[in-house]
Amino acid sequence: MVFNNNCSISKESNSSNDISSTKNILYKFLIIILCFCVLLFSNISTFAANNATTYVWSNQSKKLETAETSSTILNSSSNTVTGNPLGLDCGSACLIEQNTGLIIYDYNMHEPLRPASITKIMSILLIMEALDSGKISLTDKVPCTEDAAGMGGSQIWLDVSETLTVDEMLKAICVVSANDCVVAMANYLEGSQEAFVKKMNQKAKELGMNDTCFKNCHGIDEEGHVTSAYDIAIMSRELLVNHPTITKYTTIWMDSLRDGKSSLVNTNKLVRNYNGCTGLKTGSTSLALYNLAASATRSDLSLICVIMKAPTTKVRFANAQQLLDYGFSNYSIKSFGKKGEKIKSIKVNKGTSQSVNVVFEDNAEILFSKNNNNEITQEMILEDSIDAPILEKQKLGEIKFSINGSVVSSVNLVADKKIDRLSFASMAKSIMYTWFNLCR
Repeated sequence: MVFNNNCSISKESNSSNDISSTKNILYKFLIIILCFCVLLFSNISTFAANNATTYVWSNQSKKLETAETSSTILNSSSNTVTGNPLGLDCGSACLIEQNTGLIIYDYNMHEPLRPASITKIMSILLIMEALDSGKISLTDKVPCTEDAAGMGGSQIWLDVSETLTVDEMLKAICVVSANDCVVAMANYLEGSQEAFVKKMNQKAKELGMNDTCFKNCHGIDEEGHVTSAYDIAIMSRELLVNHPTITKYTTIWMDSLRDGKSSLVNTNKLVRNYNGCTGLKTGSTSLALYNLAASATRSDLSLICVIMKAPTTKVRFANAQQLLDYGFSNYSIKSFGKKGEKIKSIKVNKGTSQSVNVVFEDNAEILFSKNNNNEITQEMILEDSIDAPILEKQKLGEIKFSINGSVVSSVNLVADKKIDRLSFASMAKSIMYTWFNLCR
């Protein structure tokens, strides 16, 4: 009997424990389901809020803008020289540092003037965009159209029966400013000159070239076809910074086409005579007079100068050399880090990854005057954590650089990768993992 009684008590105890264990599991399960529903609701709400508007970060204007209004802006600083203390003999001029976009010298730089063949910088920019995007290749054969063969001014005398490669066309445009080649390329890319010019103006608007209206792709004088030294500096910088391989063509001094039958000599004499010259483009007509966009690099300092409406070709080159000499003699660049370089990692809340690397969006450089006692300081603005979702290259903070207490430059700190917010599937996986661990 005793044995049977003990046996009965043991069974009742085990049954009670089983019921208690089942209740605990159900209780935990209900808590998990409740948490899951709360997280799901939070995730859906945040997802909806974060997808309401699409933004792009503008490197130059240092602010969030909608894609339709993003533009390139050159920045004046306390170092910008205004007026014309160098006594340049031209209608307007501009000198900028290429990488930072800082304006060093401003002489009537917003005055709309006739650009002549400097127009072709925009045409070249669109060609390079097509090349770098894979739309066309350097080996593509480009036919000579009737309107291209009929062009006047500087040209290589294209015939409607011949074709040249994109590589050869670029060489002719950059070295001898061939009007026939740029028209042929315009037709090849967009089907007509009119369509290509429309795209030129669209690009000008995107870049913030507010002094510009293009009427053609070559630069022959036409009523209303105008731009400014400032706008030329903008498109020159865009070309050199984002399509640096163009210097393969703009630094050619002498070359030839058609198996050596057509000789090419660069219209930009600085390519041969100025130390560090990297281009860029000349332009002249009877109404525009003599224009030049010239670029040069020495050590880590890259400069772009624009001369417009000089009275003679000799004066435009002399003015450009004077302006470039002024920049190299009086200014220097100091580097604090390279594009993509890691600064630190910060915590990510509610993300598929727990941390993200913070990197420089661009090279961290400042332009400073050699003539001043420069006390350079930097201030980093960055939170210790951020909520997901995070886009690749999303701005997370910035570093401001100051000289003698005045902010002269800033560089965005961005995420090095995309991190999604915890989704329904990832949350379900995480919760199920937690549940099974609790129930073991």
